[in-house]
Amino acid sequence: MKQTLTDLVKAIVEHPDQVSVEERDEGDTVVLELTVAKQDVGRVIGKEGKIAKSIRTVMRAAAAKEGKRVIVDIL
Repeated sequence: MKQTLTDLVKAIVEHPDQVSVEERDEGDTVVLELTVAKQDVGRVIGKEGKIAKSIRTVMRAAAAKEGKRVIVDIL
């Protein structure tokens, strides 16, 4: 799931080399902490958080295939 999130966000941002994802396993839940360049935070969140919601929806679908839950934190 870490690679899925990384690929998805790198397609959105202007500085893909500064995208990093930390993954923590907490039982049946996976916590993904996304860090991007300061200039790209607005691109990842989007107007009214629409892009962030979409990213979380895609990641929930990917996690459901594996029988897990996912939390995406944008730092």
